[in-house]
Amino acid sequence: MEPLVEIKGLKKYFRTPRGPLHAVDDVSMRFEAGKTMGVVGESGCGKSTLGRTIIHLQEPTGGKIFYEGEDVTRVTPKKLVELRQKMQIIFQDPYASLNPRMTVEETIKEPLALSGRYQRSEIDAQITKIMDLVGIARRMRMSYPHEMDGGRRQRVGVGRALAMEPKFIVCDEPVSALDVSIQAQVLNLLMDLQDELGMSYMFVTHDMSVVRHISHDISVMYLGQLVETSESEELFLHTYHPYTKALLSAIPSTDIHNQKNRIMLKGEISSPVNPKPGCRFAPRCLYATEKCLEPQTLVEVAPKHYVSCCRVYELNEDLKRGQDGAEQ
Repeated sequence: MEPLVEIKGLKKYFRTPRGPLHAVDDVSMRFEAGKTMGVVGESGCGKSTLGRTIIHLQEPTGGKIFYEGEDVTRVTPKKLVELRQKMQIIFQDPYASLNPRMTVEETIKEPLALSGRYQRSEIDAQITKIMDLVGIARRMRMSYPHEMDGGRRQRVGVGRALAMEPKFIVCDEPVSALDVSIQAQVLNLLMDLQDELGMSYMFVTHDMSVVRHISHDISVMYLGQLVETSESEELFLHTYHPYTKALLSAIPSTDIHNQKNRIMLKGEISSPVNPKPGCRFAPRCLYATEKCLEPQTLVEVAPKHYVSCCRVYELNEDLKRGQDGAEQ
């Protein structure tokens, strides 16, 4: 089945006085229609940059972007306008991403009017439809962002993203700026909208509990590269990469009788400016060897489970040899 969105070897570098900063470095990923791909990792690992590059808020340095099989890596301004209606983004901070001088009505109306798809008589009805869809009371129609709480502001952001009926939405940490109780409401809203409208999400977060709740598949990023990717439940049942294990160990537990062993990462974080070949996590890894200085690639160690770690490769090969010997 052809994916809705696919990226192959995507790169995004930024110029610095010391050389190019590798924010996103050779990332390949598939986004299936109607499903959510969660992208997790520490702050600064390139998650948001990856999402912004896919939808052309930032232009890629290299690699390919495909939408429904069509190469959209380099597009004309006219084609970009069309693409904007199919690929949207929900920003992290709803207060910063909304125009403080625009009401709820004006915020949702702007993309509808600019698209040219609706008559003036149709726009008002469309605004009401979107407000109802995302759960904004009609009495809030003429309200400004400062007159609403964080949850309502984020619902306005979701409504603005949905205005053009996109098929792919980048959710850039959409709940991290909200209270915990409001987070659950917004997450459930996004999941209900996906069930109703069949959209595909790229859900960017650093919260492993949130990504497990909403995602069908999960990809783990570290300093611009993917280190592990698999189906959501498979990742939590069988975790291979040392970095992913450290992330999972940081999830708070309410079970006082079975305390988790927290994996505390030590060592210096590798510089993303002109990085050396090899595993970028090696300076902080407890199991690093000389082989980690060699280039690493994603290898399928289990069905639909890919890991970039030479230690995992060796353990997996030993396991396979043991299984083959037992069968003989």
